[in-house]
Amino acid sequence: MEKILVFGHKNPDTDSITSSIAMAYLQTKLGKTAVPYRLGAVSMETKFALDYFKVGEPELLETVNEGDKVILVDHNEAIQSVDNINKAIIEMVVDHHTMDFKTSYPLYYYAEPVGCTATILYKLFNTYKVEIPPYIAGLMVSAIISDTLLFKSPTCTREDKSTAETLAKIANVDIEKYGLSLLKAGTDLSGFTAEQLINLDAKQFTLADKIKAKISQVNTADIDEVMIRKVEIENALQKEMNDLGLEFVLFLITDIINSNSQVITFGNNTLVEKSYSVKIENNTTFLPGVVSRKKQVIPVLTANID
Repeated sequence: MEKILVFGHKNPDTDSITSSIAMAYLQTKLGKTAVPYRLGAVSMETKFALDYFKVGEPELLETVNEGDKVILVDHNEAIQSVDNINKAIIEMVVDHHTMDFKTSYPLYYYAEPVGCTATILYKLFNTYKVEIPPYIAGLMVSAIISDTLLFKSPTCTREDKSTAETLAKIANVDIEKYGLSLLKAGTDLSGFTAEQLINLDAKQFTLADKIKAKISQVNTADIDEVMIRKVEIENALQKEMNDLGLEFVLFLITDIINSNSQVITFGNNTLVEKSYSVKIENNTTFLPGVVSRKKQVIPVLTANID
């Protein structure tokens, strides 16, 4: 039986990795041969979840070949996907982001305005009447906790929260206790270089079909601890702009305790100032209440592009 490759986006977060594993498991239970992959290194947060539920890291996938069958989770844009994605046959997409997707053939496409891909996957398990084992439930609840910042993010819906509560029972974890431990695991950034730091959770976009941009984000319990490395981070961001031919970069340092973000940005200070009614000084500014790239950054910046 032909193998199906299942993977999330480049610079994978917890949702991207764990949803790949959950989807591959579901497809296997439906009689197919499906294998989860990753398109980059796993974060400390993701490693915490994988270790907690005793699941190994998916194998790294660098490219696909002509005719490979694939399933995309937690993304749909080619720029965020594996190299040569245009050569693959996309069997299915499961995503919760803005749609920017075209194929010359029909396929299954599941997308909902929820906070996490795992919330959609939970519905698919129920639709196909496939029981979710505790370790898969644990990975899925980890994804929801991560993507919604333990339900504090504006992307979080009632459906995300109720799904997470159900999955936590299956996984036999205390959602508040486990969730805080998971998020804190992702805030230890001391072992990363500045280059790694700005790529732990980074996505490229073309804002309003005009501006080539890359927006990165890290979570922390102390913004000042990250800002100590501001000069290093600035140098890394400027190098990214040059190497990738970008016009705009934005790096969010998000305080998971107080739900605010400090940003470091290059390329279009006017756009940031206009979008948030702030003043950028020395390439940085503070954005109170901003924690979600998907809901509070991408659409806000896009709406303010002339």
